[in-house]
Amino acid sequence: MKEYNKFLLMFAGFLACFYLPVEILPFRNSLFGSLALVRWYAREHVLLCLVPAFFIAGAISVFVSQASVIKYFGAKANKFFAYSVASISGTILAVCSCTVLPLFSGIYKRGSGLGPATAFLYSGPAINILAIIMTARILGWQLGVARAVGAIIFSVVIGLLMHLIFIKEERARKAEGELFAGEMAEPRALWQNGLYFFTMVGFLIFANWARPVEGETGLWASIFAAKWYLAIGSLFVICIMLFKWFKRNEISEWAQSSWTFAKQIMPLLLMGVLVSGLLFGRPGQEGLIPSWIIAKAVGGNSLFSNLFASIVGAFMYFATLTEVPILQGLIGAGMGKGPALALLLAGPALSLPNMLVIRGIIGTKKTVVYVSLVVVMATISGILFGAIAK
Repeated sequence: MKEYNKFLLMFAGFLACFYLPVEILPFRNSLFGSLALVRWYAREHVLLCLVPAFFIAGAISVFVSQASVIKYFGAKANKFFAYSVASISGTILAVCSCTVLPLFSGIYKRGSGLGPATAFLYSGPAINILAIIMTARILGWQLGVARAVGAIIFSVVIGLLMHLIFIKEERARKAEGELFAGEMAEPRALWQNGLYFFTMVGFLIFANWARPVEGETGLWASIFAAKWYLAIGSLFVICIMLFKWFKRNEISEWAQSSWTFAKQIMPLLLMGVLVSGLLFGRPGQEGLIPSWIIAKAVGGNSLFSNLFASIVGAFMYFATLTEVPILQGLIGAGMGKGPALALLLAGPALSLPNMLVIRGIIGTKKTVVYVSLVVVMATISGILFGAIAK
């Protein structure tokens, strides 16, 4: 199938999800909730979250030299610097578990070591600064602090463990040339590339700036009021930089690379959201697994309750910030503080759609190990936190 036909097919699928007439469906069961979740995802996350992320990932693979990626994130890079940058990336990006995937794929395929890449993969959605602030304000400062500290530690530990577990594969990858960094002339100065990426991330952030709490004033509310001016301004600056600094063939390669990420990731994400909604439902709508079963299973601070919360959180899809009101309801229904933290540490960073795409990037074995590490560490953290914060 030609690329043009693939694009038309994918665009038609997106429009079908975007305009899915769920209101006229005669049933209101888990299938309805699943279809409604897919439509909501298509409307709220594809155009302003995923599409910019695809273009950023495409730019990484085209405009950032392999030598640069390997210098800072490769096998011989300074480990302290690599993991420090990767572990705090979420405070800058503020992306969800699906939006981070194109960025992860871009740096990994460009030559990043598995350890820093997976640290970035976890921290991107897990250390969302707004989500942590909301967690502290709504669920209590203890959970807010525990979530922030736990997520930063998680990203470093998971990255290091992934590196150590698959060190043979990483050495083979290096020997085969995937991690080879030859000397090459940079077409632009480092500050030009840096400003270009900073502006693209700025568009992603401002276009998705969340609405402040009703009645709230201050910097957050002011930025929200001007979000579209800032986003469109960022887009205008990007266009100027492309015209001034980049060659026509580079822009063409950028578009092709972005399309490659889109066709690899988008179908899996929409399919994963559909399955996740069918099983776990959405806020205010039951899935095949009733919420009362989940609430009953995560009471107290037992090994089972923390493990159950970690597993459910890992497979359920949480849009950015939605985990807070969901947890608020579960805590009101009797959920323990330990399982609450376990879900916060496993949920936003993982989801079934997320896992399907990760598998396509790094393979089944590495994906299983990565997911298992997140679930196990979230479980242990929940037990320890539950014992301390009684």
